[in-house]
Amino acid sequence: MDRPSSALPQSASGKESVALARPGLGSPVTIAAVCLCGIFAFLNLYVTQPMLPMFESLFHASKSIVGLTVSASTLGIAISAPFLGAVAERLSRKQVIVFALLALAVPTLLAASSPGLHVLIIWRFLQGLVMPAIFATVITYVGEEWAPTAIALVMSIYVSGTAMGGFLGRLIGGVVAQYLGWHWSFLILGLVTIAGAALIARTLPRERRPLPTHPHPGHGAQLRATLHHFRNPRLLATYTVGFGMLFALVSTFTYVTFYLAAPPFRLSTAALSYLFAIYLIGLLVTPAGGYLVTRIGMRRGIVAAIVLCLLGQALTLVHSLPVIIFGGLGLVCTGVFIAQSTAASFLRLAAPEGGRVSAAGLYLSCYYLGGTVGGVLPSVAWNMGGWPACVALTSAVLLAIVFVGWAGFKAPHPPRTIHSM
Repeated sequence: MDRPSSALPQSASGKESVALARPGLGSPVTIAAVCLCGIFAFLNLYVTQPMLPMFESLFHASKSIVGLTVSASTLGIAISAPFLGAVAERLSRKQVIVFALLALAVPTLLAASSPGLHVLIIWRFLQGLVMPAIFATVITYVGEEWAPTAIALVMSIYVSGTAMGGFLGRLIGGVVAQYLGWHWSFLILGLVTIAGAALIARTLPRERRPLPTHPHPGHGAQLRATLHHFRNPRLLATYTVGFGMLFALVSTFTYVTFYLAAPPFRLSTAALSYLFAIYLIGLLVTPAGGYLVTRIGMRRGIVAAIVLCLLGQALTLVHSLPVIIFGGLGLVCTGVFIAQSTAASFLRLAAPEGGRVSAAGLYLSCYYLGGTVGGVLPSVAWNMGGWPACVALTSAVLLAIVFVGWAGFKAPHPPRTIHSM
């Protein structure tokens, strides 16, 4: 009952959406373009994670303060996601993605001129304000351009692109920071982001779905229709799962850098950036996980993904660097990637047609609010008991999310169309 094929829209508009969907997976170029959207969207998001121990020493700041270079971006995303989602509802999906990437390059380049930590945090916040225009629009683009039976697999390919982008951003940022200085990291990433916008403009097909032709209802009506999503229990469950999953990912990969930079491991900034190569596991595992979810259903899929995260958390407590990296962190990111693609796929089924971009915007807001909290709250646990206390906190959040996902990821009824969006 909880598989994508069991929730096909039965309305006339739903039939029209299916008719406009791309056959199968579409052309390799189109699939590659979707993957590129994930790569360049996430290139800048977590770039400072391998630099955190460096910042702690360079600026003589606490772990919670240097952690704001991560949390500031996720907070910006959480604040702007619902508003950008509502605005983008009536615009060309492709144009929004390309223009948002160009806009993202501006604060990225300006971050290279930061005289200190506090100014850098401001530019990181502004980066986050722009990013939801990319994330929410790509999620909606996939949901509208492919048939429901293919969405989970295409979405998993997009998530694999985000994994590659997250890794490349951390790798470029950490290695360049170690050998040239952290200012150069942002300069190079800003230029790469501009190149990415040009590449996506050339390869991503324009959407087939026609833009809305009915009169604009006004911003007040848009806001009311957006808030209406909170009355949908399946969307609420999706938002809660998103919050918990990014909390777990940011908490784990932010504070493990302090753990591994300290004795007995003593990893350098460059070595910490290579650590995030474990994200590349998402390139293989996430599409396979997306295929599996289409077979076992989204409820079982989300639970299985979270159980993988819990097992990974436990393995990070083993005092062996290979076990921590390949066992612990590998399972954590695998579980999060599968859960993310599953939740994004379920979002399309649970959200009403005509309100999918705004629903995706709210999802991203909750998702990255989880990342914001995950970058700050574990510092309290760290002060109480170091890395084991961080693991305990993250595991408690994951256990709560298991029950939310099982209860909330039921097959939705055909969503009604919202025309006020």
